[in-house]
Amino acid sequence: MLELNHKGRYPMKQTMKTLSKHHLGPGMSWVDKPIPQIKANEVLVKVLSASICGTDVHIYTWDAWAQNRIQQPHTMGHELSGRIVELGKDVNGFNVGDIVTTETHIVCHTCEFCLSHQAHICAHTKVIGVDIDGVFAEYVALPATNLIQCDPTMDHDLLSVQEPLGNAVHTVMAGDIKNKTVAVLGVGPIGILAVDVAKAMGASKVIAVDVNAYRLDLALKIGADAAIHSFNENADDRIKALVGPYGVDVVLEMSGNGQALKQALGYLKPGGRMSILGIPTQEVSLDIGQDIVFKGITIQGITGRRMYETWDQIKILLNEQRLHLDQIVTHRFDWADYEEAFKLMESGNCGKVVLKIGK
Repeated sequence: MLELNHKGRYPMKQTMKTLSKHHLGPGMSWVDKPIPQIKANEVLVKVLSASICGTDVHIYTWDAWAQNRIQQPHTMGHELSGRIVELGKDVNGFNVGDIVTTETHIVCHTCEFCLSHQAHICAHTKVIGVDIDGVFAEYVALPATNLIQCDPTMDHDLLSVQEPLGNAVHTVMAGDIKNKTVAVLGVGPIGILAVDVAKAMGASKVIAVDVNAYRLDLALKIGADAAIHSFNENADDRIKALVGPYGVDVVLEMSGNGQALKQALGYLKPGGRMSILGIPTQEVSLDIGQDIVFKGITIQGITGRRMYETWDQIKILLNEQRLHLDQIVTHRFDWADYEEAFKLMESGNCGKVVLKIGK
């Protein structure tokens, strides 16, 4: 347990362990840093569990995106569950001991987007674990406005995946989904979550499309109606055989694969919806006339989570126990074994992977 001083709130020790990127190149290292001093509007959270995101893998492997975005030294991670151990003097609505997770986009609350209830596209967003120090640490200071209260009886490891679950919820629920046929293109961890959410929200048929056999099998285990390995069979032909000659009502694009996206426009029904969360690494050439205009489809870009509508939707799904997070979190590691955890993430033979940090 955390040692407290005579006021009963403040950590006695001055430094904490972190997993940080402090060099150019692959990997990360243990770095001792001061325990954050919180501002009046912040809380200090003791991190319990932190799940690994694809963004963390980009930083860990030090790919081109990370090289252009990340400054060192930099504490990684942004998906967490934790316990509040200190409150800033202006914080209301929370108590020491509360179990929380966090919205990872820190926004300005004053730009035109924030003021029009579109804070998820705030012009001044800073991302925890990307632009500022993250949660692969014993403690993290967070704005109280970013905190989401959690059910203290729920598994802390499962609570840590709510942020990526929010990406999936935002993507699935950006339009009508009940009784719709749905193709989830790319069933990495967020795509798997999207399969789960689409089924929970009443989609009539959910088809998983990917090239990773492990994840396609996981999609079937949590309720996908069909799985298509697009290296082994033609996705367009198989989908139309499953749902009819016009294709699916909804495509949820989670892969970031430009060629797969172009093909998906062919099996998206006229008048249908494509919601795109995946980010292609190169420009994608599209036949806008034939595939978009004349088909009368809707294409949406999805970023982050709607603040805080998406979080309310997550809470309902969790309270009603409509998801399979216990199966989607496939691996759990003590954070001392982070190298093994990241190696597994790079292999793709996993769902969500969680680092256990505190108690």
